[in-house]
Amino acid sequence: MDTRRSEQAGGANHVGKAQVGSLAPGRVVGDGRYRLLAQFGVDERGDAHLWRARDGQLKRDVALTLLVGDPADPEAARLARRTLERATHASKFGHGGVARVLDVLSLGSGVTSSEGLLGVVVAEWTKGSDLVDLVAQRPVAPAAAARMVQALAEAVEQAHQNGLVLGLDHPQRLRLTPNGALKLAFPGPLPEATLRDDVKALGAVLYLLLTGRWALPGGPPAIPAAPTTPQGRIVPPRQLVPSVPADLSSLAVRTIEDGGNGGIRTSAAILRVLDQVAEAEERTQLIKAVGGDPAEPDGAVWTTKKPVKDVARRRKLALGVTVLVVATVVILAWGGLMLINVVQGDSKASGPTINVAAPPASSQAASSAPPSSPAAPPPSSPAVGAPVAPQSVAVYNPEGKGDNTGRAKYAIDGNPGTVWRTEKYRQQFPTIKPGVGLVVTFPDPITLSQVKVVGGTAGTKVEIRSATEKNPDLADTKVVGNGDLTNGETTIPLAQPTQGEYFIIWITQLSEADGQYMTEIGDLSFLPAG
Repeated sequence: MDTRRSEQAGGANHVGKAQVGSLAPGRVVGDGRYRLLAQFGVDERGDAHLWRARDGQLKRDVALTLLVGDPADPEAARLARRTLERATHASKFGHGGVARVLDVLSLGSGVTSSEGLLGVVVAEWTKGSDLVDLVAQRPVAPAAAARMVQALAEAVEQAHQNGLVLGLDHPQRLRLTPNGALKLAFPGPLPEATLRDDVKALGAVLYLLLTGRWALPGGPPAIPAAPTTPQGRIVPPRQLVPSVPADLSSLAVRTIEDGGNGGIRTSAAILRVLDQVAEAEERTQLIKAVGGDPAEPDGAVWTTKKPVKDVARRRKLALGVTVLVVATVVILAWGGLMLINVVQGDSKASGPTINVAAPPASSQAASSAPPSSPAAPPPSSPAVGAPVAPQSVAVYNPEGKGDNTGRAKYAIDGNPGTVWRTEKYRQQFPTIKPGVGLVVTFPDPITLSQVKVVGGTAGTKVEIRSATEKNPDLADTKVVGNGDLTNGETTIPLAQPTQGEYFIIWITQLSEADGQYMTEIGDLSFLPAG
């Protein structure tokens, strides 16, 4: 195990419980189902130990939040039950910024009294890197830090709208995904955690990214605490790292500290400020990258400040434009008169005088009829080419072996009478899992425009996702189209033609019949842009 991680997780030994010392890689918990692989931290405030483990039944890695304690201690048992209740409520919440809760185990229900545990929260494993490892190298660039916290704040805002507390006020509960987003990887809020604690945590995470220091109580020993002034105020990030923009520095402090009229109390307010800060910072970085120093040699000055509204200047500009337009009209009129004189002078030698004020008779007759304009052609559907046959197809299920893998070939054999079907479930997606689907591989990249589904089960919702490999993480795929299957044939157009070698037909909602959930697909056709 790496030295830094051992230091981060080292809080386990000071607790003094015999059962904690036995939490070591290789031990099996959860009544024999989960084998511990590596420890990723300890939230000492609630004796919550954060582990990566292997699910022996489903053969997948999971994230475990182990609530350590003595079952004979009634207060500890009560607090653990409160955390487990909150985790159970969170299992119904779905957002890309929060690892999905797969199971919640309690004493007598998945956890035996001999394990030295009061409960276990099981969540999907989040690939990526530790947040602590990220900031241990150096502070994050301000624009990147704003984007990371922005994605996390969106998850907090949505959770709070549903009355849920996420409990992300500990840096070792967070991980950085391969696409650069922060994610709550170890759910399980403390029993006394509040909505305000989630908001303060966003400010603390921003402070950590900008400075490498943690500004809330109960942080891990591996991260230094944020310095404070003699008055007990948090030192702003800008004083520690001068390159931090003033707005971003102020946002971190105003979100963390209680009291005062300038405090930020909601995730919605944080999002508004982050939108402005991230946009301004990205503009500044772009200017520096393209133009070099803001003061150019030719005297031009680049700035990201909004222009000042100058009423007098606008009036002068409007007057100048008006004069220019009038002058242009006069010049054009004079030129037109000169041209008419020339034409009339030539016509005396070639024929009768033409009265330019009166239209020809044919023109008068035509003017008596109402003007007609050609009808606008109806909007045409995007042109598509002949269907392109995939090279192969496989069941795509990031959380297991898949559904009826041997029948996947029937979805592209050109015969709607042979079908691929999902397993029969007793619960709808995403309660049991986020979904299931088919991934198709083409011998060469195609520019896909439409997907036709024949023999699909009505009531099924699907997404068309593009991928860069045959078996990617769901978070690494991109939704490029979606639709609802109907009886017979369903055409799902993509939002815009998308080039790729791998595409996934991802089922997010199954069809329901007789209390069971299942979907069939007879045949798939992939139509490229014409």
